[in-house]
Amino acid sequence: MTPSKASTLISRSLSSSVLAALLVSNSFAQTVDPAEKGERIYGNYCMTCHGESLINSGQSFDLRKLKVTEKARFENSVQNGKNQMPPWKGVISASDMQYIWAYIRTLANDKDQVSSE
Repeated sequence: MTPSKASTLISRSLSSSVLAALLVSNSFAQTVDPAEKGERIYGNYCMTCHGESLINSGQSFDLRKLKVTEKARFENSVQNGKNQMPPWKGVISASDMQYIWAYIRTLANDKDQVSSE
C-alpha cells in the first residue's frame, strides 16, 4: 500500500469514528431526562437557598410542598421574586424553568400526581 492510500484510509477511518461519536453524542443529548437537566439548573441557581434535593433548613420555602396545580405560582415566584427571593426574570429562561419544575415534581410531596402542563 502506498503512503497516500494509507493516509486516505486513515483519514476515512477517523472521519467515520468522529461521525459515529457525533451521532452517539447527538442521540444522547436528545434523550436527556428533563428532571435530570432541571436538577443541574437547580444546583446552579436554587440550591443555595432551597437546599440540596429540595431539603432546606426552613429559611426558605420548601419546594416539595408545591402541588402539581401550582406551576403558575412557581413560575411567577421565579420570574418576579417573592419575599427574600430575588427575581430571576432574564436570568433563568422559560425552558430552564420547565426543567426545574420537572425536577421539583420528582421530589414533591404529592409526586404521585402527574402534571398535565
